[in-house]
Amino acid sequence: MTALLILTAFFLLTLVIGIRARQKQKMNLENWAVGGRSFNTVFVFLLTAGEVYTTFSFLGGSGWAYSKGISAVYVMVYIALSYVTSYFLLPLIWKYAHEHRLVSQSDFFAKKYNSNLLGVVVAVVGVIAIIPIVVIQLKGLGIIVSLTSYGAIPMKVAVVVGTIAIIIYSVISGIRGIAWIAVLKDFMILAVIVFMGIYLPVHYYGGIGQMFDQIAAVKPELLTFPHTTYTVTWFISTVLFYVLGFYMWPQVFASTFTAKNARTFRKNAIISPIYTLMLLFVIFIGLTAVLQVPGLEGDASDLALLQLAMKTFDPWFVGIIGAAGMLTALVPGSMLLMSAATLLTKNIIYSYKPDTSDAKIASLSKFCVPVLAIISCLFVFQGGNALAAILQVGYSLIVQLCPSLFASLMKRNPVTKQGALAGIIVGILITIFISNYSMTLATLLPNVPTAISDINIGFLPLIANIIVTLIVSLLTRKKNADGLKKLSAFFVSIPYQSSFSFSSSAESCNTQPPPQAMKYQ
Repeated sequence: MTALLILTAFFLLTLVIGIRARQKQKMNLENWAVGGRSFNTVFVFLLTAGEVYTTFSFLGGSGWAYSKGISAVYVMVYIALSYVTSYFLLPLIWKYAHEHRLVSQSDFFAKKYNSNLLGVVVAVVGVIAIIPIVVIQLKGLGIIVSLTSYGAIPMKVAVVVGTIAIIIYSVISGIRGIAWIAVLKDFMILAVIVFMGIYLPVHYYGGIGQMFDQIAAVKPELLTFPHTTYTVTWFISTVLFYVLGFYMWPQVFASTFTAKNARTFRKNAIISPIYTLMLLFVIFIGLTAVLQVPGLEGDASDLALLQLAMKTFDPWFVGIIGAAGMLTALVPGSMLLMSAATLLTKNIIYSYKPDTSDAKIASLSKFCVPVLAIISCLFVFQGGNALAAILQVGYSLIVQLCPSLFASLMKRNPVTKQGALAGIIVGILITIFISNYSMTLATLLPNVPTAISDINIGFLPLIANIIVTLIVSLLTRKKNADGLKKLSAFFVSIPYQSSFSFSSSAESCNTQPPPQAMKYQ
């Protein structure tokens, strides 16, 4: 009962904070979607962290450490490296978006390539990639609340009630509500995870070093990279792959539009990698659970953190842990749904009606939030794979936007809109095919060395994307150049054609053509 009361109190507090964030704010499209482009360094940092430290950090990261061991460090490494790239990448994106008053990722691509069709495709890719990640958040929410309430709240009830809360404060307060809730969320998640990551190894093993010693004695395979599948090759390729896709997510991409100026991102790029160290404590928790709550296999490995917490702490503290975990679902879940709703409305439904008022777009976007939330709930209730596996599928989809984005930031973009469109479509189709059949390079190339076969399979559609993008761009640029030459020749010939026509008519009256006609003869 104590845990249930604490969960309920934090849930109501979250709802109140989210709703009150709207005070004295007119919720037009720009204010609702990107906070009027007025957020300072702290809020931009919290929004970005809100998308990084999610239920995957809470459950999936510890579950991966529990089942796969030290390879879980890849999460911490790729996030830290992604922040380093933000120092150079995000100011360029922000500057262009600020100059053209863009509110979504799709707007950026459509404007850069002067193609509504490309904007639609990018929006479709974004929505498709977002839904699995929303499923992660809602699934994690249900697991966390159900377990930490000691079964008082069934998982399905927790998912439905949490989804209703997300809909309410997202529709009412937009990105401002999410930013204010993120303040509470990040404070709680930092305190809870760091405390548990230090206390649990000390409590059960006498220290972090002793924990590693005991694991090495019982399950040494968890402390080294295996010789197959999750090898060093897999680790390096997966880190690189995730770094490429980190800022391709529509909600993370659009969160850069909320900043006041470009300096915000450079400040965050210095601070954020330090904050990533929090994930190290998540890994410690997962490794602690290996010997203390053995026998969790498959999807059940995601429960390692919660099972260990319930075994160790009193119900009141389990309630606080549950509240922190609940916030890791509510904050990113709401931002994901808002981004998907904006893409669906502004960049798909109204993509070919540029004269549509912002008020109308905002109204329909708010209507789409509950629609997409219900769809996500249905996927949760259908079951699914482990959280880490779902995340990898989403990354494989969204990273297909990477080649055309990077090309668009060059001084002379080598990619045409036709090339960008063709590459993205090919990459998405191959990704869907690979995901459907759970393929890896090892299954496709069984006879090659592991140094090749263990490369992250996500690079296969990405490489195909790049090749198609460059070939189609080369062909369409040549075609466009030929067209421009013909067009130029046509306009150059107009004076000659006009004078020739005039001189012909003149000849019927006069044997001498006029001087301007002689110039071209």
